[in-house]
Amino acid sequence: MPKGLNNKVALITGAGQGIGRGIALRLAQEGVHIALVDLHQEKLNAVQQEIEALGVKATTFIADIADPIQISEAIAHTESSLNGFDIMINNAGIAQVKALAEVTPSEFNQIMNVNVGGVLWGIQAAANKFKQRQQQGKIINACSIAGHEGFALLGVYSATKFAVRALTQAAAKEYASAGITVNSYCPGVVGTDMWVEIDQRFAEITGASVGETYKKYVDGIALGRAETPDDVAALVAFLASEDANYITGQSILTDGGMVYR
Repeated sequence: MPKGLNNKVALITGAGQGIGRGIALRLAQEGVHIALVDLHQEKLNAVQQEIEALGVKATTFIADIADPIQISEAIAHTESSLNGFDIMINNAGIAQVKALAEVTPSEFNQIMNVNVGGVLWGIQAAANKFKQRQQQGKIINACSIAGHEGFALLGVYSATKFAVRALTQAAAKEYASAGITVNSYCPGVVGTDMWVEIDQRFAEITGASVGETYKKYVDGIALGRAETPDDVAALVAFLASEDANYITGQSILTDGGMVYR
């Protein structure tokens, strides 16, 4: 069991489904009180009920992570509702499957604003709050195997995840003296709605049958199966715990053996 998580307070963006939900449930099992942030109240309500059934407190907040003001408001809500703030998990993000030659400026701006801007504003607001509270803190960002290797038809998405690695490293250096650690988790092929969308887009672009691209990538995983949100959440729980106090600036692959660094 990871050390030092009981009665901590964590904010998780993109917490209404998929990996974000998995992280929320795992941290709740470790005794962490959870602030759930997303764009869809119904999904947040369902996860909140699951978390409260585990005997910890939970609160929800609707926010667009591309807006720094809304992220700051989400953190303020977390602090006031749960009487603390210890862990920031910048999990929310979107995918884009498209040939580089066809990407439009609006599409580029949207994915950069969410995947890079959302992480930057989350880092900034969380670090400011930790300093204001005169305490140490943990910031944990969603990266990807695509932050270690660029993938065809996922070029701009890969670029956003490379950027998350850079922000993670720079923030780790800038905030270390304040006792704030900054790390990232880098999943591979996770069986969530995002991969359903990715597989569908590959089918439309390449003519592959639905499910074929997903199967191709899963077949290339050394451990022989697709990743689950629980696999990702296990790493995040470790990074959030006292066991990871001497780790900062790292973007750790958790992909079952796909990309090796």
